Amino acid sequence: MFGRSTNALQSSFSIICFLRMPTSALEIGKAYLTENATKPGVITTSTGLQYLVLIEGTGKSPKAKDTVVVNYRGTLLNGVEFDSSYLAGREPAEFPLNRVIKGWTEGLQTMKEGGKTRFFIPSHLAYGKRGAGLDIGPDETLIFEVELLKVWED
Repeated sequence: MFGRSTNALQSSFSIICFLRMPTSALEIGKAYLTENATKPGVITTSTGLQYLVLIEGTGKSPKAKDTVVVNYRGTLLNGVEFDSSYLAGREPAEFPLNRVIKGWTEGLQTMKEGGKTRFFIPSHLAYGKRGAGLDIGPDETLIFEVELLKVWED
């Protein structure tokens, strides 16, 4: 009898979990970030940006108006890479830090030259409801691995 009750309870739980599974990119992203926040070394800022320092840098930290030189790889939560400066023939990217998505502007200011960090960027700090191009849909949470090579002060 105990076995049947347990099986029935597990089946009910499975059905409830299935019915409550996240269905939108926004819900999937929130669920991912909630679990990710519990992993060792992951830091969550007051805005919801999460990051994991892979290599601690020793140089300058950029300010929002500085120009940075970086190597990076961007992926969706499903692992699909949508952009990378590591692709054959590409040079490191250089841009003013205040002309990119909010997650980059905030996140790169936590880094120092020579450092490498993985950023987990919630949709509201990325492209939000509009998405970007064909690869990044509305409300997508993004993952970027970024190497900060150089900071040019403004």
